[in-house]
Amino acid sequence: MTEPLRELGPRVLGVLVRRGIPFAAAEDAVQEALIEAVRRWPDRRPDDPQGWLIRVAWRKLLDQQRADAARQRREVLVASQPPPGPSEQADDTLLLLTRCCHPALSPASAIALTLRAVGGLTTAQIARAYLVPEATMAQRISRAKRTVDGQRFDQPGDVRAVLRVLYLMFNEGYTGEVDLALEALRLTRQLAAAEDDPEIAGLLALMLLHHARRAARWTATGELVPLAEQDRTSWDTALIAEGVSILQRALTRDRLGEYQAQAAIAALHCDAPTAADTDWPQILEWYDELRALTDSPVVALNRTVAVGEVDGPLAGLRALAEVDPSIPRHDAVAAYLHERADNREEAARRYRQAAQRATSEAERVHLTKQAARLHTAPE
Repeated sequence: MTEPLRELGPRVLGVLVRRGIPFAAAEDAVQEALIEAVRRWPDRRPDDPQGWLIRVAWRKLLDQQRADAARQRREVLVASQPPPGPSEQADDTLLLLTRCCHPALSPASAIALTLRAVGGLTTAQIARAYLVPEATMAQRISRAKRTVDGQRFDQPGDVRAVLRVLYLMFNEGYTGEVDLALEALRLTRQLAAAEDDPEIAGLLALMLLHHARRAARWTATGELVPLAEQDRTSWDTALIAEGVSILQRALTRDRLGEYQAQAAIAALHCDAPTAADTDWPQILEWYDELRALTDSPVVALNRTVAVGEVDGPLAGLRALAEVDPSIPRHDAVAAYLHERADNREEAARRYRQAAQRATSEAERVHLTKQAARLHTAPE
């Protein structure tokens, strides 16, 4: 019972939002309709579950508006339109994601609202994923709904904003009961099925290629394993093949975007049977393409590693000198390049500095071990 309702809820919400119902009111009505379904469907499941939910949610809206005189304008809006019929099957994934990923929302609020309205997760599940009290997450979601409420979206908005939020969600990874990476992957699949956009396909390919290497990223004790040291036999070859296939179809459209370029780089890493076989010259070419598409300092930082592999570590360090030193992982990249240039003492110092700035315990432990390995003299 739970899984079908989770899939139907966002579809019903999309129908109401597309009809012009304010987001917060529509979301509340859908939740009430879902509660009604949990009570009634075990006895007799309707032939058209989505249509049943739409009708019940619509009635809930009308009941609420009749009971609350302060919402007169919304009542006029609802009463002036014919109720949506059960045959409405339009996929409103992008419309809902556009609403949830509104630029007025912070990334954290946008992800929370997306998980609630489109992902169909409960507030309690989202709270546990972010390791915060349920009441705190409920307030965050309520504030997000108020922010986007009253803004009518007749047409989907900027898909790039949606893709940014989905990629942020994917990079949150696994944080407890809810696997945010899998949620982001699932929603991106839905979006790719609904919208013919090569950049959406590029993001889906990128997620699949990264996710294929997930099992190799950690030891049994939870320690971080760098890409060059990963057991490549544990990579998911089916996901890699799917990601490469999706990427190839997207690239034939000749509308290159940053997610397609990132996916191409990931595909080249996945294609190498060993770290030594990595096609670094082609990766550097893709980084040059990517740099032309975005001024992201993270892209500039990652490109310096490719420069170091192709033209030598000193060339990589010269490229690194042009990158903002305050961005995350700058010291770690500097340490790696100094080690390759045989500057062991400087590399150890940079690894220690990177460990102090690490944002996760696993990364901190890894960098501290790298520094200890190279340590030749006390500071």
